[in-house]
Amino acid sequence: MDELVVVNPYDGSEVDRVRAVTTDEVERAVAAAARASGTAAGLPAHVRAGALDHVARRLTERSVELAELITAESGKPIRWARIEVRRAVSTFRWAAEEARRFSGELQRLDTDPTGTDRIALVRRVPRGPVLGITPFNFPLNLVAHKVAPALAVGAPIVVKPAPKTPLSALVLGDILAETDLPAGMVAVLPVPDDRAEALVRDPRLPVVSFTGSDRVGEAIRRMVPDKHVTLELGGNAAALICEDWAADEDFDFAARRIATFGAYQAGQSCIAVQRVFVHEWLYDGFLARLVDAVAALRVGDPADEATEVGPLINEAAAARVERWVDDAVAAGARLELGGRRDGTTFPPTVLTGVPADAAVRTEEVFGPVLIVEPVADDAAGFDAVNDSRYGLQAGVFTRRLDTAFAAHRALRVGGVIVGDVPSYRADQMPYGGVKASGVGREGVRSAMDDYTEPRVLVLSGVPL
Repeated sequence: MDELVVVNPYDGSEVDRVRAVTTDEVERAVAAAARASGTAAGLPAHVRAGALDHVARRLTERSVELAELITAESGKPIRWARIEVRRAVSTFRWAAEEARRFSGELQRLDTDPTGTDRIALVRRVPRGPVLGITPFNFPLNLVAHKVAPALAVGAPIVVKPAPKTPLSALVLGDILAETDLPAGMVAVLPVPDDRAEALVRDPRLPVVSFTGSDRVGEAIRRMVPDKHVTLELGGNAAALICEDWAADEDFDFAARRIATFGAYQAGQSCIAVQRVFVHEWLYDGFLARLVDAVAALRVGDPADEATEVGPLINEAAAARVERWVDDAVAAGARLELGGRRDGTTFPPTVLTGVPADAAVRTEEVFGPVLIVEPVADDAAGFDAVNDSRYGLQAGVFTRRLDTAFAAHRALRVGGVIVGDVPSYRADQMPYGGVKASGVGREGVRSAMDDYTEPRVLVLSGVPL
């Protein structure tokens, strides 16, 4: 019997063993999702919303257990694990609200003589069952971002959680089993990654929603060009300190926020700060404060309440980050802080003078590494942010409205966060990127649109 062994990334202890579902069980789950598709699409709004409300309540009731489970299976510091549970609660609660108002749009057609006494109702209907594939770094909330929108629109969903972190998703599956949703509506399938391709190719799952690496995401898109595929992929998010952000309190705020969100979750977030660009005349002063803020971060056991930065998901990931930092230093970068790995833990690290072609600058580090570079002015800063094959989110530290709108116009990213780091995300807002950062958008209502397609009903002989 195949098992997935879940290991605590910090100390290597075994957290649990999960039986990998068999090929026959996968077939039964997909077949059940296909059978449920028609029933699911016709579920009354109160049934869908009621199930989503139930999940939000039960996640709240089991929040302590779930936060500890997230920390154990992913190495995420407990303070961040608690935030993840709260976000998952919010995601399901918001989906319940959206399910109640997902009504469609009326259009009068008598704007043209041929449309006299005609009216159109445009409703969105599910494309069919969804395959949701989720990564290890948010083992509960990123599953919620696949499941909640699917249930809100009445689409069955099959979830393949990351093999390293399946436990939170299985608890969510238990909670969903308490609802009155029809059989086949949700399946959580812990399987190794090498069995994912069959699920991706299965024609009974016409929608594939994937969050993970750009390499795998692009392979999925090439594999099933006839399916509706949404991809939330990588990033190397940038923060720009503009020339008006010069007061001492502004410096301190930006330094603390960039330090925190360059290293939060050990940098294992698609919108963790990686690249920092600072106006030339502010550069030296800001760099000193940033290094001090990074040095003050508490690194250690993720179960400790005081820990701000825990381990990476495994030693191979930490060794890769260390290798990329070493390569940058060998090519001429200056190591301002950090850089030396201890097992799975890599300390928050600051680099300057990084060559343009270094991996820590061009790729997604997915580790607690910041590179800092001066720029001549706002325009040069925008160009530096755009000098990336990724385009997920960017942070622009300015108080000027014209600079904020200029950034929004110039930056080729999915979202611009003004006055804060690119790591800010509200779970109801559209979230996703351009270029190698993916296609489609997460965020409850945006995902509901992705999981559905418009269907028009024209009524004739209706005097308006």
